Amino acid sequence: MSNAEHRFPCAQCGASLRFRPGQQVLVCDYCGHQQDIGPGPARAPGSQTQHGDLQWDASHKAPQLVEIPLEKGLHLDAASSDITQTVRTLSCPNCGARVDLDDDHHASTCPFCATPVVTDTGATRRIKPQGVLPFALTEEQAKQAMKNWLGGLWFAPSGLTAYARKDRRLTGIYSPFWTFDASTRSSYRGQRGDTYYETVYVTQEINGRRQRVAKQVPKIRWRNVSGQVARDFNDVLVPASTALPATMTQALMPWDLAQLADYRPAFLSGFEAEGYTTPLATGHQSARGQMAQVIASDARRDIGGDHQRIDNISSDFRAETFKHILLPIWTAAYRYNKKSYRFVVNGQSGRVSGERPWSIWKITGAVVVALVALAVFMYLARS
Repeated sequence: MSNAEHRFPCAQCGASLRFRPGQQVLVCDYCGHQQDIGPGPARAPGSQTQHGDLQWDASHKAPQLVEIPLEKGLHLDAASSDITQTVRTLSCPNCGARVDLDDDHHASTCPFCATPVVTDTGATRRIKPQGVLPFALTEEQAKQAMKNWLGGLWFAPSGLTAYARKDRRLTGIYSPFWTFDASTRSSYRGQRGDTYYETVYVTQEINGRRQRVAKQVPKIRWRNVSGQVARDFNDVLVPASTALPATMTQALMPWDLAQLADYRPAFLSGFEAEGYTTPLATGHQSARGQMAQVIASDARRDIGGDHQRIDNISSDFRAETFKHILLPIWTAAYRYNKKSYRFVVNGQSGRVSGERPWSIWKITGAVVVALVALAVFMYLARS
């Protein structure tokens, strides 16, 4: 599917329609005409799906997304054309973001760091999104969330507060993520530690006299153990872009993926979409790492006792599937003292994360006030 197909003219005036966050409609900014997006692609009643599949029903309730076998995504060929699409993108030379473009779009500014960028001249074939989490927050709601966050920052420069008061626009962008499913069965070897106590006698000074007293000292009795644990993983989430620092992406979590809808370009109308830069194979390795941590916790729980040691875990992964999904983020970037700072707002929950400068003058003033207060306290204490 090319970007040329992602246009939605108004039936009344011909202007472009935009998706309205929080609603299932496209709206014309010029004449106010509204048009329902409608349900996702129709499927035959009673049709069977793969492991972990969901489907969209006629009542617009829980969206039903198709999971793709992992091997199909890792080994793309002519037979995999049904899961790929050709897109044009712009690339940011500063943060590495790649933003999908319409065919009539030739230049832009990076929504993540405000760096001017120009479009790539060629087209790229990539795995197309299977799901999208539509924006729930409007731009005004996201602005308010950001203002509240900025207003609560300690030792922020006054210019930052002024920035929060200005009516600057935010950019709504869909950020790419991978999700992974798997059924796992793991064998482990390790040790279980049970705490017991031994009585020892030590010499202590009590009321000026040295006496021998009994003391309970904890000890650990270890024994070798082995066993098996099993777990089904569903929608292990991995960022598919490095445009935002990992700490910032983590701060936007959690996401309610139960609200995912079948991917339809209508949800992107009026917004930008970032192309993935983290390959599927790399994302899969990251997901395996997340799964390994959960499996290790399961093994420790299965070992029991007061302490656990794990020497080895061997896991078998089956029925592995994945999805490429888009999650909604409102972004803003500004420059302060010749440095770029970024803010992001979770377009579903309103959680805010960002980079912030510190005011040296405010910090210095706070330190001086604290020292003066301490000096006054010490003076009064001696009086």
